[in-house]
Amino acid sequence: MPDNAPSLPARFMRLAESDRPTITLRIDGHSATALAGDTLLVALLLNGRRVRDSEFGDGPRAGFCMMGACQDCWVWTPAGARLRACSTPAEAGMEVLTRPPAHHWPATPDLQESLARHAQGAAA
Repeated sequence: MPDNAPSLPARFMRLAESDRPTITLRIDGHSATALAGDTLLVALLLNGRRVRDSEFGDGPRAGFCMMGACQDCWVWTPAGARLRACSTPAEAGMEVLTRPPAHHWPATPDLQESLARHAQGAAA
């Protein structure tokens, strides 16, 4: 089961400021909720355990600096645009991917191997 599957406990838990309107967005094809004014990073970590997988190995990433300097929180739109999750506001109806869309990168042998490992982990 992937780390961001809705059945796993979230990395963040909202403790206060719950009076803002709730919005719905999609993360990796799953419906997710956030509050108006939340960043994508907050929405991702309230709804899952990671932001994305490391491009240098199998480790999950959860953001680092939380202010747009480290570039650890990149996510993608289905069209392939990259967004910094820590500084991009979550919007109602928004769709984000924690992995680049398949058409974003050429299918090199090492990328195919990485995608196959990810698919095996998601199926387990």
